[in-house]
Amino acid sequence: MPDILASLSPQDALVAVMVAVSAADEDVPTSELVAIERIVNHMPIFAGYDFDRIARVSRSVFALFEEEDGLEALFGLIRDSLPERLFETAYALACDVAAADGTIRQTELRLLEEIRGELAIDRLHAVAIEWGAKVRHVTL
Repeated sequence: MPDILASLSPQDALVAVMVAVSAADEDVPTSELVAIERIVNHMPIFAGYDFDRIARVSRSVFALFEEEDGLEALFGLIRDSLPERLFETAYALACDVAAADGTIRQTELRLLEEIRGELAIDRLHAVAIEWGAKVRHVTL
């Protein structure tokens, strides 16, 4: 397991969730990378976050995806690193990244479903979060 994953901060865990969704279909669109960068640069939850950690967290997530039980390990690390009050925040950020390129692929939908389950996101809350992401990323 990559070193950085041994000591994930809550902010690292949020970045890991976003990177995981972006990489779910083994293609990381530029629009999703830009979305992650924008989120980290502008959301209060990331105030004081060392932007250089994004690349390290990303490499660690990619490395975990290469392991047989990597996704399960990633979810465990995320649950251990995030206070429960930030679980819905993590899901909202994941939805925003998935919607950033205007298309949510099946692999992203499956991963979002797994995140919902792993973080025990209430179904009604999840629908509201998903709707919010959809309307924020609509195009003309």
